[in-house]
Amino acid sequence: MAEFAEASTSNVSMLLLKETETVEGVVDYKGRRPVNRSDTGGWRSAAFIIGVEIVERFAYFGISSNLITYLTGPLRQSTATAAENVNAWSGAASMLPLFGAFIADAFLGRYRTILFASLLYILGLGLLTLSAVLPSLNPPNCQDNNNNSSCPPELQIIIFFCSLYLVAFAQGGHKPCVQAFGADQFDETDPKECKSRSSFFNWWYCAFNVGSLAALTILNYIQDNMNWGLGFGIPCVSMVLALLVFLLGTKTYRYHFKDERGSPLMRITRVFFLAAKNWRMIPPASIVEEEAGETHLSHGAHQYKFLDKALIAAPDNPDGQKKDLKACSISEVEEAKAVLRLAPIWATCLVFAIVVAQSWTFFIKQGATMDRSIWPGFQIPAASLQSFIGLSIILFVPIYDRVIVPICRTHTRKPSGITMLQRIGTGMVLSMISMVVAAIVEKERLKIAMDSGLVDIPKATVPMSVWWLVPQFILFGVADVFTMVGLQEFFYGQVPNGLQSVGLSLYLSIFGVGSFLSSFLISVIEKVTSGSGGDGWFSNNLNRAHLDYFYWLLAGLSAVELIVYWYFARGYVYKRERTM
Repeated sequence: MAEFAEASTSNVSMLLLKETETVEGVVDYKGRRPVNRSDTGGWRSAAFIIGVEIVERFAYFGISSNLITYLTGPLRQSTATAAENVNAWSGAASMLPLFGAFIADAFLGRYRTILFASLLYILGLGLLTLSAVLPSLNPPNCQDNNNNSSCPPELQIIIFFCSLYLVAFAQGGHKPCVQAFGADQFDETDPKECKSRSSFFNWWYCAFNVGSLAALTILNYIQDNMNWGLGFGIPCVSMVLALLVFLLGTKTYRYHFKDERGSPLMRITRVFFLAAKNWRMIPPASIVEEEAGETHLSHGAHQYKFLDKALIAAPDNPDGQKKDLKACSISEVEEAKAVLRLAPIWATCLVFAIVVAQSWTFFIKQGATMDRSIWPGFQIPAASLQSFIGLSIILFVPIYDRVIVPICRTHTRKPSGITMLQRIGTGMVLSMISMVVAAIVEKERLKIAMDSGLVDIPKATVPMSVWWLVPQFILFGVADVFTMVGLQEFFYGQVPNGLQSVGLSLYLSIFGVGSFLSSFLISVIEKVTSGSGGDGWFSNNLNRAHLDYFYWLLAGLSAVELIVYWYFARGYVYKRERTM
């Protein structure tokens, strides 16, 4: 009898051990399930994906970080026009992930979407390189002849912008899927892997900035001091390398199989449609009480009660014809509510996105007017100033992940140390401070330009060291560690299961809309401040411009944003208590 009990205990132990060694809800590269925990996923698989991110960001920032210099240089555009074009392209690059994420989550899956996006990426970068190197598109005397209407050639402009937006389109499919696919490698039901996933977002953003820092220090120098063809060609080659790295990890990845209930996007759309159709109807009390009792789905069943109308089947037509729309389930309504709860947070982060847009536009133009010499005969490219953002992020992420989070965890008892919304708000405060610092530094730069008699000599170097701009860049970097990473984890974790790519694309769309708003704001201010024919805030001669006024305006808008954000954040109901 004792031997039988011992054998039974042994069998139970083996069964429990087997369950802990497998991961449910995913398949391996051959479509088999369940998958073995030790053979797939985790940091080993995430390492391939983080490597892809480093190389892809190197390619992307090799184009975006110095784009305003190319537009005002070889393409001969004015400062305001170039800034608007940069913001428009950045906005498109940040909005297109919504489309890419939809394709991935509804049809192709993240792995296939990444493959197709990588091929488009390589094509776009290849065409971009051709637009800069072919003699017929880029005459050798182009940059020396400002009055020639055929310079640059119209064909060069067409190919350049077509390839530029092809890169944006490819990036729209690549970025949200790669990050979501990386987070998918960690099982949220396992306590150890759940903590690792939270750390993944920190180290992901650190890798993000390793790639961008390499672009800022290497590619910007090549573009400014050698030639643009080589400066665009290297990113093209790097994307080929990124694709190869991604393919190397194929056998180790965990793949989420398609939900048997269909596309989450279609389910959520159906909830909103049915709720709108039943807007005059009142759900039976029994249904509402049942929904309120489903606390395992959400702690906010009392919110957005108008969606409860989707729990009622669509009424018949007046002619008696039956409708094909059945009532939505409680879980489907809760999915829709989870998405709707994200809207106020999304909207209140837009000013932060407008502020971020200045780091790759006007901050760079400021730096170009200042003393950038490190030693005699060598000047750092103005666009390389953005490397201080990357450096501060790379240095601060380990401090945050290994020092600040454990300290906060002992006081709050939360796996992430502080809540995601607290983290986002902290970064907003720092970004507001960075705008105040930027305004003070710009006011001093204008004063020195006036005292030196350089107001009407725009190409002269203002005798003020470019290192004065470093504090505002560092503040931007530290703010990013809080807000950017917080937004990534928030929008990945708070969307319904199966919509993680869409969630990350929603995070990216904040900066897309922010770039469009920045472009619109610049356009309006330019018309208002230069309407009488004088020098506006964004004059081509920065010594007569008033970027300091613009920075003060953004600091004020950031203060208002913080108040509104705090109002919505304090009432936000998290999808899962443990993701706070």
